[in-house]
Amino acid sequence: MSGVLLLVGVFLWAYPAGATVQIKLSDLSYRPCPPGSSENMVLFGGTMPAKCYLISGTATNTSGKVVYNADVFGRIYDANGNDVIPERGRIGSIDEIPLGKSRFEIMVSVPAEQPEPLELKQFKASGFTGRVRR
Repeated sequence: MSGVLLLVGVFLWAYPAGATVQIKLSDLSYRPCPPGSSENMVLFGGTMPAKCYLISGTATNTSGKVVYNADVFGRIYDANGNDVIPERGRIGSIDEIPLGKSRFEIMVSVPAEQPEPLELKQFKASGFTGRVRR
């Protein structure tokens, strides 16, 4: 019996409630935001004009539990290979990722002068198996 309790204790230590879970993101693409959704969009305290894009793809959750409040990390490069958001690794969030494969979409803004096509690299997400207050 004590062996079972030890095993349960190790499991709970290794996978506590609300543990961080890594989510694979694939099949990435982007498109301009719909008209009207990004009117008057600016960056850096209103000093730089911006373009709005919707990034979509597939999230693969193999954790065995629904994942909540997943932060999305990645790099976005312009046609010249310049990092369009150099000071940020986190570019958005996904409220809920069910088990298995599901589609996601996030909105990002980039400086208006960055030339297309954009290149999306190193995308991943990290969320929680329990609800987290924001």
